[in-house]
Amino acid sequence: MFQDIPVDVGIAYEGERIRRDDMYVEFGGPRIDKKFELLRIKPLDVVEDGKISVIGPDIHQLKEGGSYRLGIYVEVAGSQLSEDLEGVFERRIHEYLNYIQGFMHLNQRYDIWCRLSKASYNKGLNSFKYLGLVLIRLFKSEFPIIERMQVTFITDPDKVAEMWEEAMKVYEGRDARARGLKDEEVDTFYGCVLCQSFAPTHVCVITPQRYSNCGAMSWFDCGAAARIDPKGPIFPIPKGELLDPVRGEYTGVNETARARSLGAIERVCLYTMFGYPHTSCGCFEGVAFYIPEVDGIGIVHRDFKGPTVNGLAFAALADATAGGRQVDGFHGISIEYLRSPKFLQADGGWVRVVWMPSAIKERMKGFIPDELLDKIATEKDVSNIDELKRWLEEKGHPVVKRWVEVAKPAPMVEARAEEVKAVEAKPETPMISAPTVEAVVPTAIPGVSLRITFKDARIYARKVIVRKVKTGE
Repeated sequence: MFQDIPVDVGIAYEGERIRRDDMYVEFGGPRIDKKFELLRIKPLDVVEDGKISVIGPDIHQLKEGGSYRLGIYVEVAGSQLSEDLEGVFERRIHEYLNYIQGFMHLNQRYDIWCRLSKASYNKGLNSFKYLGLVLIRLFKSEFPIIERMQVTFITDPDKVAEMWEEAMKVYEGRDARARGLKDEEVDTFYGCVLCQSFAPTHVCVITPQRYSNCGAMSWFDCGAAARIDPKGPIFPIPKGELLDPVRGEYTGVNETARARSLGAIERVCLYTMFGYPHTSCGCFEGVAFYIPEVDGIGIVHRDFKGPTVNGLAFAALADATAGGRQVDGFHGISIEYLRSPKFLQADGGWVRVVWMPSAIKERMKGFIPDELLDKIATEKDVSNIDELKRWLEEKGHPVVKRWVEVAKPAPMVEARAEEVKAVEAKPETPMISAPTVEAVVPTAIPGVSLRITFKDARIYARKVIVRKVKTGE
């Protein structure tokens, strides 16, 4: 099937990572402002089957080591195809391009990031036409209802920018159609394990009010995907019994997560970032992160440049979040989830959000409650935690009331210095007892974090020492 492709093609290469030192070129990613992949369903008479076009320089015409804009525009046609399948097929671009030896594809929609390795380029993978051939053959072999297909790769910067505008309108139209239906109104959710090649224990749960982490699949998209490919990576999840309506815990979701993660994930709560939160893959559009100094939540998206208000860049926060783990206080999300009434409802939702990039704040106008819009800081307002504290107090953000509640002092009891002594704690009473306790501590270095895991841990405090100290000591 792929004898004319200069490198191997197969599922064995899915999940391959290409580091900067090993890449020949890269497309999209955090260094590039405009990039996209878009699939449209067209009438049969406007699609030329098997046609592969390149608008702009081809791979062999690009400078080694460079980063470039890229648009991947796929057009398919078939008598049984309907518009609601566009998002379903589009998400498979990620999967199929990752089958190519030495080609890495990350993320989706307007967040794509692709790299070609030096080794594969030297073997002859030097043209987009090879990528197009792989896409066409895999799509048509797996989905016979696709009768015709053509692929266009765009590297001309101006043309990418022009098509990017069109793509953004299409994405927004798809997202808008999915709004309105409530989780309580359906008896089936959907799961997706498309990202398990990168995050082996991740099981994405998609509900009417909780988009996929990648932002590419709505509940309606998943229903269509499961219908046309019942053995594929997207599948129905019977909701089962509702255990907690605020945190969003269901017996059916727990059972599916346990089975699909091979027992690594026992419980999942859909509407919180604390206490068995939804797992995070690596393709998420943004990260919700806890800011303990103000007891609030920050939001950052993949395209944000520079450090967030806590000093960490997106890459460091993403590293603390990704991999199919449940990490309290670090939560991979889609941008569309910010528009949902279920958005982190167990944690306070928008009332708890204290910082976000100005670009996302602008996009969320109409969904952020009016009384909070001017109270949420951006990078234009504050640059560190101290400034954020002052901003929240000056603006009267509701989160400030939480500080008062938390800071209420216990009744003071004066004690002479000689009365202060060590208090022995009863060793039979553990402070923490859990099968697994895991903490991931991000660092300021992108890609580097510290993970501490306790298995079957019982932690005792054998001695508690109370002593009087002076302020500032």
